[in-house]
Amino acid sequence: MPQLLPISDQLNNVIDSLSMFRPELCLSVLFLLVMACDLVYASNRGRASRMLTCAGFLLVLVANWGEYIETDDHVLFLFNSNLILHHSNIVLKMIIDAAAFAVVLFFPWDDQLRKHGKGLGDAYTIITASVLGLHLMVMSGTLLTIFISVEMVSIASYLLVAYRTESGFSAEAGLKYVLFGMAASAVMLYGISLFYGLSGTLNLFDGNLITYLQQADTAMVTLAVVLILAGIGFKLSVVPLHFWVPDVYQGAATPVTAYLSTLPKIAGFGLLVTFLTPFIANLAWNKVDFITLLSVAGIVTMVAGNFAAVWQQNVKRLLAYSGIGHTGFALMAVVTFSAQGIKALNFYLAAYAVANLGALMLAGYFANTMKAESLDEYKGLGFKYPVASVCFVILLISLTGIPVSAGFNAKVIVFSAVYEVYQQGHNVMLLALLVTGAVTTVVSLFYYIKIPLYLFLKNQESEGREYPSHKKILVTIVVLSAIVVLLGIFPDLLANLM
Repeated sequence: MPQLLPISDQLNNVIDSLSMFRPELCLSVLFLLVMACDLVYASNRGRASRMLTCAGFLLVLVANWGEYIETDDHVLFLFNSNLILHHSNIVLKMIIDAAAFAVVLFFPWDDQLRKHGKGLGDAYTIITASVLGLHLMVMSGTLLTIFISVEMVSIASYLLVAYRTESGFSAEAGLKYVLFGMAASAVMLYGISLFYGLSGTLNLFDGNLITYLQQADTAMVTLAVVLILAGIGFKLSVVPLHFWVPDVYQGAATPVTAYLSTLPKIAGFGLLVTFLTPFIANLAWNKVDFITLLSVAGIVTMVAGNFAAVWQQNVKRLLAYSGIGHTGFALMAVVTFSAQGIKALNFYLAAYAVANLGALMLAGYFANTMKAESLDEYKGLGFKYPVASVCFVILLISLTGIPVSAGFNAKVIVFSAVYEVYQQGHNVMLLALLVTGAVTTVVSLFYYIKIPLYLFLKNQESEGREYPSHKKILVTIVVLSAIVVLLGIFPDLLANLM
């Protein structure tokens, strides 16, 4: 009987963990319901599945809010430490749920997706499964759960990118994404195998983890850590793992681009923070200098993303490169390795998600109504579509970081967190991050301002044909723009929850 006690303890831990696993259980049930709904109501081309998915995401958001209240600043280890729950990752889960809700709303408003021969029921099923994977990415506490959750999200992303099978460009983007994604997964898995061989555990929060790694060869430990970070960096589009982003973002349907540029990135940062925590928390760790490593990655990513965006003419490619730049800026908050830095990161990701989703919705709106996808095709549209164009300016102001906008407050909070840590240790890498962040913010103004320039100050050479478009998308865009302004004036409405 004594031999059965460990198994009994594990089963009790699993049962106790279920009460704090409600959002993920809801997502699992929602996935099955959406799939069944698509089979039963296949004739309505996914409308019933969409309504069910939106309602389900709102329910999951409420369940996460309940968890947020219940945790009360405690760190909970669920399912025998395979998953971790605390305030910070619950906040990220809520941001993911809200962004997923907006993306699902956006899907049928895209002409190319709406005319898809198979309908959109499959897409809603895939998104629901991916959100479950994103939740698990944020909560992962072992290398095994990290790999499984990343692969769940990767497979869903591959399917979404290539969803428009009738489009050769979309199929090419999907194939490119699959090939690069498989290579990144293989690299990450090799790093995990090395990590396990050196430490003897998959649990990141095992008490003996750092002790065993400290005794191992420095070169092998560094290689294992770098390979795992490379797998995470692929999801974050960190330079030099960004090469897939422009072509995939341009080739995918605009709602899929909105999904790729926000949800996996948010979950990726949550995963990165979790992976780094046991090393940063242990003062004995001296094998890998994470501050230098991530600072160099952040600087290169900010410079490459922002300067490459200056030369872009296609709006989606421009937003793709700007997203790479934003990844580098968000890494500044991670490098602080402080509670203030993590709160700044969460606020920044929320502000970026709102503005970026709105900007891509507007890119889709102009593509639908005027078949305008490049800057030259935006000439003179500002006065023809004043509401959409003014909202575009507001959202771009936020992405740039100009007052009064959510993006400005987010950047100020990140700069403050980095500067406070720099004052304590005067680390030159943090100073380099601050300088690079300020310079690239100015550079971003040069390419973001090109869109209002073409909308309002360039004359339309000829009257293009106007196509019908969903007016509901404008309502959503106005709401997102209002949120950006509201958080610009009253940042504490969201900052206090972080």
